[in-house]
Amino acid sequence: MRSSLTLVGTLWAFLSLVTAMASSTSYFLPYWLFGSQMGKQVSFSTFRRCNYPVRGEGHHLIMVEECGRYASFSSIPSLAWQMCTVVTGVGCALLLLVALVAVLGCCMEELISRMMGRCMGAAQFVGGLLISSGCALYPLGWNSPEIMQTCGNVSNQFQLGTCQLGWAYYCAGGGAAATMLICTWLSCFAGRNPKPVILVESIMRGTNSYATVLDLKS
Repeated sequence: MRSSLTLVGTLWAFLSLVTAMASSTSYFLPYWLFGSQMGKQVSFSTFRRCNYPVRGEGHHLIMVEECGRYASFSSIPSLAWQMCTVVTGVGCALLLLVALVAVLGCCMEELISRMMGRCMGAAQFVGGLLISSGCALYPLGWNSPEIMQTCGNVSNQFQLGTCQLGWAYYCAGGGAAATMLICTWLSCFAGRNPKPVILVESIMRGTNSYATVLDLKS
């Protein structure tokens, strides 16, 4: 089984898969921001939350200790987080798509050429840029009432108050940075140049097909 990737291309495929999985996993895990409410630790991502208050019997607030996503897109605490959810999600989907094709290139001959590898690198750069933009948008939502209740009522845009950033936020941003700085560069040398023999065979097949069509018409 012959690969369509060079040795550098194999490294590129592996790193593409690692960075795509790191960013995508971090996107879905609600550990971007940590705070506390009613004596319980609370954590958020862009569209998920762990531990939230509800009204129990006698209209007293009780803390439900479980993780889940917001009931609807409009329920996400701020417009900035809604934008972050969409932008980061699109970026992760793009990185996963490129990583899948790159891994297939390790097993299939003539799948990824030198030019296609560079185009895939450009797509990776766009995906990493989208995820980085999502990480930059995230602090704009720290002034929402829901977040302020968790951060000691002193948080604001780019001010955490009593909260702290979680490991998933850094993992998503790190995966995006590695994609743009490393994977994009490696993609320039990932694909193999087509062999002259293969090009000649392709041209001959096209010529023969064209000649057959002419014979049928005459």
